[in-house]
Amino acid sequence: MSKDLIFLKLLFLSILPLASSQHNEFVFTGFSATTAGGGGGSKNVSLNGVAEIENNGILRLTNETSRLIGRVFYPHPLLFKNSSAADVGGGGVASFSTAFAFAIVPEYPKLGGHGFAFVLATTQKLAGAQPSQYLGLLNSSDNGNATNHVFAVEFDTVQDFEFFDINDNHVGVDVNSLVSSKSAAASYFDSGDQPIPLNLKSGETIQTWIDYDGKAKLLNVTLSPFSSKPKTPLFSFPIDLAPILQNEMYVGFSASTGLLASSHYLFGWSFKMNGVAQSFDLSSLPSLPQPSDKKSPTFIAVSVSLSVIIFVLIAAAGASYGFYRYKNREIIEPWELEYGPHRFTYKSLRRATKGFRDRELLGAGGFGKVYKGVLSSSGADIAVKRISHDSKQGIREFVAEIASIGRLRHRNLVQLQGWCRHKSDLLLVYDYMPNGSLDHFLFHSSAAAPPRPVLTWNDRLRILRGVASALLYLHEEWESVVIHRDIKASNVLLDADFNGRLGDFGLAKLHEHGANPSTTRVVGTLGYLAPELTRTGKATGSSDVFAFGALVLEVVCGRRPIEPKASPEELILVDWVWEKWSEKQWRDVVDPLLDGGYEMEEVEVAIKVGLLCSQPIPAARPTMREVARYLDGADTTEVPNVPPPPPAGLYEYEASSAVKEGLGFEDFVHSYPSSSFEKVSATSPVTGPVDGGSPVPAGYMRIPLFSV
Repeated sequence: MSKDLIFLKLLFLSILPLASSQHNEFVFTGFSATTAGGGGGSKNVSLNGVAEIENNGILRLTNETSRLIGRVFYPHPLLFKNSSAADVGGGGVASFSTAFAFAIVPEYPKLGGHGFAFVLATTQKLAGAQPSQYLGLLNSSDNGNATNHVFAVEFDTVQDFEFFDINDNHVGVDVNSLVSSKSAAASYFDSGDQPIPLNLKSGETIQTWIDYDGKAKLLNVTLSPFSSKPKTPLFSFPIDLAPILQNEMYVGFSASTGLLASSHYLFGWSFKMNGVAQSFDLSSLPSLPQPSDKKSPTFIAVSVSLSVIIFVLIAAAGASYGFYRYKNREIIEPWELEYGPHRFTYKSLRRATKGFRDRELLGAGGFGKVYKGVLSSSGADIAVKRISHDSKQGIREFVAEIASIGRLRHRNLVQLQGWCRHKSDLLLVYDYMPNGSLDHFLFHSSAAAPPRPVLTWNDRLRILRGVASALLYLHEEWESVVIHRDIKASNVLLDADFNGRLGDFGLAKLHEHGANPSTTRVVGTLGYLAPELTRTGKATGSSDVFAFGALVLEVVCGRRPIEPKASPEELILVDWVWEKWSEKQWRDVVDPLLDGGYEMEEVEVAIKVGLLCSQPIPAARPTMREVARYLDGADTTEVPNVPPPPPAGLYEYEASSAVKEGLGFEDFVHSYPSSSFEKVSATSPVTGPVDGGSPVPAGYMRIPLFSV
């Protein structure tokens, strides 16, 4: 072989490693719109979805539009596996390191929506991925599938209980699933050993370092609001990425918005294989424009020059103001007088909520937004729901229904204090419940979340007695029969003394005593719907009793009526409790958090009441008067015997539907007569339009009582 041929062969072999390693390191100190493209084709980065690069060099993954996805990827796949190493899958994963600076600016200061993730994936497209809690990475059907080959580090600003999130401000490691293998509250370590909290949705720039040691199989994630990297990471997580990653993977970021939205920004990004990625001097990166309070000289000059003109226009301004006051005066039409006067003026509610500013926002749903307020006249805390009502035809019926519900008076009902009508807005004023809803105390405890006291058995029994008393009042003791139709733990609110109050009359139906209830659409929450509703479409007191039975079992067991992630025999709470009761093992179902701190006979009575209320035949269920008597001090011999369990599978249709969709039991509205399911937000009143859908149909109670 000639020397020239040998030389060419050696040269060719030496070029091969360069071809595979030339994209193993990159640094973006800001981004340029001229070097980015969508659909996978560009020089430096590939943009997908709503992601865009702004003129100031900032990469914006999402904007303030609901339920959208934005992604950015390095356009070339990187070689992550060394085929020469003996390891799982034929090759070990090489070490890699990345650093990036980001900021999250939510649409509303205290409410995130939803988050973003640094991701390694086999493709830039991630076809079928959903927004909201799935962060544009996966969807309800492939979540948890080992064939996904997706590795991500999420920065989540919403607590999703279906994924067991620890809070609404955390960093987590996701392996083929949005259920994090490791997570921690967002924080950083300075010079001491105590973590310093970081607010991911503060709008401030945060720098992050993600380092994987392929030899030690150790992942380090570090955060800091400064340029220098802390010595102590947020967490170190032992993980072998060999079974997860393929030989070549794309690196990038994916972000999404949900019902509420946030803007997710990237200011700089560096990446390096088999080395340490470059950190950033945050002062050298592009930054979000800050509002300025200083007036420019031009503005001052123009203001001075126009002072004479402004003086001349004072008279016109006064006339305009008078017209404005006349146009916006509070009008009480004659037909409204029969329902009573306006309880509040618009001016007083605007002052109470500090101009309906975002800082006072408690939540938002399909009907409108809810604000916390303080009445200047009394200093009392209130919740004000601001509803946009564009239909002039239905305004009279709306006020009539408000007036009807407003006359309800019971110590265990959340009180509607009054209302105000201003232009197209309807403002409803309710009691403010400082301890929130019952479900937060039954289900939402976690080590990382703010500690909540464990409800004692005496607290739980007092709450059940209170709700039973409220339902007895609605069914038998008020001037009309009120069917609530949405009894569940999240609609039981707790006052300052932890007394239970039934709230949210958004689905309530009224009819005269002795009248036959009319057929209407079946609405409610999975796990609480009486089985006869899908056949008859008639909501009755007995269907409320069924839902109350589910609530009783929730309170006793500390579990939801449907647990999609539970074992098959424990999927449906009432089936499981009934089985344990028939086996005389009912003590096994009591909430372990009670730790034996309860009266055995009282718990036995409560379980019997819950099962009696859950009977599939409406006529076999007790009335609320009987239920209230059983719970109010009756011994177990006074309560009728529990019949044998109903036929297997009676309650399984709704539960299997929820599990098939991969969603919690509070995410559906059951519709009669089509028996279809409409997915809605668990935080929105279920009678509201879904994603801009049709208005509330006839037969619905239009009064949304916000649970605060």
